[in-house]
Amino acid sequence: MTSCQARLVAQGLDRIAWAQDNMPVLAAIRRRFREERPLEGVTVAACLHVTTETASLVLTLKDGGAAVYLCASNPLSTQDDVAAALGRKLGVPTFARRGADAEEYYRHLHQALEIGPRFTMDDGADLVSLLHTERRDLLPQVAAGTEETTTGVTRLRAMAGQGRLGYPIVAINDARTKHMFDNRYGTGQSTVDGILRATNRLLAGAVVVVAGYGWCGRGVAARAAGMGARVLVTEVDPLRALEAAMDGFEVAPMAEAAGRGDVFVTATGNCKVIGREHFARMKDGAILANAGHFNVEIDLGALAAMASSRREVRQGVEEYRLPDGRRVLVLAQGRLVNLAAAEGHPAQVMDLSFANQALTLEWLVRERPTLEPRVYPVPEAIDAGVARLKLESMGLDIDRLTAEQEEYLRSWEQGTR
Repeated sequence: MTSCQARLVAQGLDRIAWAQDNMPVLAAIRRRFREERPLEGVTVAACLHVTTETASLVLTLKDGGAAVYLCASNPLSTQDDVAAALGRKLGVPTFARRGADAEEYYRHLHQALEIGPRFTMDDGADLVSLLHTERRDLLPQVAAGTEETTTGVTRLRAMAGQGRLGYPIVAINDARTKHMFDNRYGTGQSTVDGILRATNRLLAGAVVVVAGYGWCGRGVAARAAGMGARVLVTEVDPLRALEAAMDGFEVAPMAEAAGRGDVFVTATGNCKVIGREHFARMKDGAILANAGHFNVEIDLGALAAMASSRREVRQGVEEYRLPDGRRVLVLAQGRLVNLAAAEGHPAQVMDLSFANQALTLEWLVRERPTLEPRVYPVPEAIDAGVARLKLESMGLDIDRLTAEQEEYLRSWEQGTR
């Protein structure tokens, strides 16, 4: 190992330790896993963002007895010092590099599958898709898996609906302790963090357009408003649009919002949410950021075709100059701005999501024989248990139902007195 590599490993170890100090729920699970070894002999291929928090998860699985091969779920989300520490010091084969091109990205996925996984952990369903296409030779031995993201769950449900899903997968994203906290508070804070790191712009007084008012969009809108931005929400779902309006945000179609926004954030999980007709209406200097998993929400192909020139004006900020002189600024190549331009979600919130991952994998190892090839929810007992552990770590307690109250909730005879 060269001195440069040694420094990278040392930096990664320090940053992993920092994250672990802020993940008490996963730490409690890891202590139990060390004693009980519930994952003994289990092989796991994990396609996740290679961050300090992910390192805490895979080390927990390793301490539980699992052999884990890790690859990145996004070309720009890898923290190279973390990858170096995991692969060179902590015994987790890691195939990831920040800035990998598409060919290298998929080569890393293939390398992670060389473990011959019995279980998969995915973040966006690229690994699952590869298993169902190019690596069908490995598919019969895969018992079950988990999926972390909204985008991935959408893809998996489409596969299941077509009868194409080859093994059962649990939708970690749909756990309440995931989407209510990770998606809302984590995405909200880290997306704003990524925009600020990339641009150093003032949000107070700016018009921030948030495309999509799911849990991620809710979080981005709330955090932007908290910094003094004037938030405008675009939606296709009338219920979510109504909710945004009643939360105090202006609601309008993207065609109208395009000419008013200073900063645009996509969080829909869909493609071409901002396209050619919207670029044509934008102000000079409009900033575009994506908080969705894939880099398809902003139609960058159309923008490139419209532009007379394109250059990097700051690290992670590309300027597309249109023929009339207007400039459109795209952050982090349209990829996940919170990970490509910042460090991703804070460890305290990933503590919940990755606790769900660890406990659900333990559940899958035990329950796999009873499951069919479809998308399952996280068991309620795991979801509630993670919340209880988090409350305990925060020094908080809650009320408990009395026997009389439990009986009342089971009955129907008692009414108005």
